[in-house]
Amino acid sequence: MWSRCTFVLTLLSLTVTAGVSAHEGPDPIGRWEFNQRQLQGSTLKAIIGLDAKTGGSIRFQSDSLGESMVFGPRTTCTLLPNDSNLDHLLPRDSFTVSAWVAVDAPQKWGGIFGTIEDDGDIERGWLLGHNESTFTLILSTSGADDGNGRQTILSGKTSYVRGQMYHVVGVFDGEKAELYINGQREALTSEQWGTIVYPEKSEIVIGGFKDQNEDHRLSGRIRQIKLFDLAATESWVQQEFEHDAKLASLEARLTRDDHGFAVDPYLQFGTQTGMTIMWRTKAVGTSVVHFGETAECECEATVAGSSEIHEVRLSELTPETQYFYRTETVLDDGTLVESPVYTFSTAVLKETPFAFAVFGDTQKNPTVSGQLAQMAWAQRPSFLVHVGDLVDQGPTDSHWTEHFFPGMKPVAQRIPFYPVLGNHEENAKNYFDYMSLPDKEYFYEFTYGNTQFFMIDSNRNIDPGSEQYEWLRTQLASSTATWKIACHHHPPYSSDENDYGDLWKMNKSSRGDLRARQLSTLYDEFHVDIVWSGHIHSYERTWPVRNGTAVESNGTVYMITGGAGGSLEQAGPFRPFFQNNVKHGHHYCMVMVNGQTLEIKAFDLEGRLFDTVTLRKAN
Repeated sequence: MWSRCTFVLTLLSLTVTAGVSAHEGPDPIGRWEFNQRQLQGSTLKAIIGLDAKTGGSIRFQSDSLGESMVFGPRTTCTLLPNDSNLDHLLPRDSFTVSAWVAVDAPQKWGGIFGTIEDDGDIERGWLLGHNESTFTLILSTSGADDGNGRQTILSGKTSYVRGQMYHVVGVFDGEKAELYINGQREALTSEQWGTIVYPEKSEIVIGGFKDQNEDHRLSGRIRQIKLFDLAATESWVQQEFEHDAKLASLEARLTRDDHGFAVDPYLQFGTQTGMTIMWRTKAVGTSVVHFGETAECECEATVAGSSEIHEVRLSELTPETQYFYRTETVLDDGTLVESPVYTFSTAVLKETPFAFAVFGDTQKNPTVSGQLAQMAWAQRPSFLVHVGDLVDQGPTDSHWTEHFFPGMKPVAQRIPFYPVLGNHEENAKNYFDYMSLPDKEYFYEFTYGNTQFFMIDSNRNIDPGSEQYEWLRTQLASSTATWKIACHHHPPYSSDENDYGDLWKMNKSSRGDLRARQLSTLYDEFHVDIVWSGHIHSYERTWPVRNGTAVESNGTVYMITGGAGGSLEQAGPFRPFFQNNVKHGHHYCMVMVNGQTLEIKAFDLEGRLFDTVTLRKAN
């Protein structure tokens, strides 16, 4: 069944007996199984032959018949030679290389296994690989081009289906080279003969086409590779395929890469009938959201075109209903980036109780914000309000991808968050790219249950007569909500020690942001219940304030919740008239609303309740 050069090695018996397969033959000189059992640290242990060194992103994908190793742009896999001379490691006169492989992304020069050099007139080595449509075998021998090396490329006839597993075999017997796909010979050449010409310096690469100046990495999966220093006959190749033919019958599956996210999926602007799903991938690709009322996610929503930042709006949903969703992106190289299944709930009806969380000033501290986010999610808020300074430097993209979104992930993937701009956002494009809010985005309103929220950018002009001031007046005048809550980054009232006058050196302070305090005229006129701010990295709750005076009722409570990550600040040495409770420490707030009753609870980084207040509307 096997031939070496021009003679045949005949097996003594091909009779099938118990425990012996019909394609039994000589032992390979190299055999690799690509599964988790063989991976020890960064070394993929060989069944026979040299171990392989792996690097980058190493993952495995399971199916009903076992596992395959996933290869992609960040994956490397090379053999670990114990001798730098390739002459002692690879066949010289004849060989058979056999692989079970699936290709996800077509490319002109794709490699599965081998060592090759293709640099101008220098063409050496061999490589089992693929091109844009089918599998290939590249070979260079001493008999071609007067012994100086010249490559011949054999291309199969079968066009591979992306994600489908194939058995690909390359054979060289010293006189001819052959390429087999799924047991059938599809290419033959006699252009190559003699001995194999190897590169002087090169790596033995698995899952790539690599030489001194090229590095094209396989996007797909490899299940098994075998290397023999003999040339197989056609009958052996057919039997080898038939032995594992079930692999070729598996459903085609593009590699699912859940590590291709620059920003994991998160939720924006939820309403009773809609939700926006956003995420960012590390490369450009399509935008698809699978969703539904079960984890099967039987519905689908898409957006035309390709992008890195994905934004898909789901509409015509049912109010106060739990949904399941997952995102799917096919990158331009064919890699499928898919998220796990998450959940969200649509907004409640007007009469239904609900709860929300309040964060502020997460800045560049994902450790603290992440811990608070986990604690907040444990209380199952319906949504989250963020009062600004989401990041430390808005124009710096890594502050979003490495600080804000990783910290907020425990809540952001399951509930929408509604932010306002802080001064640290610097009005950066990143903010507007990552947020999906009503036009103009820097100010907007939304209603949840019986409560209406008015979101203001206090970094911009908010003087009487300004665009935001007059917009706020109109919105408040027309509001019929039971509860009215305004949010902006800068606090109208604050006990801080030095932001509005250094109270350790003088007794003069504005006790808050005077620009923002101009809005209190509207808050008084239209009976706004709570104003939430950040900027000061501490916690503070005022007495109800009306016309610049603390009152027992019928006033606005001003809240500072600026302790979700930024460096902490202290209150000044003097207690101003408006101060009810102040706290030094990282924290967040939970707000529970039930009809005419609203409860506020504040928790520190250890989860301890340190302040609570209940507001009630007069009947």
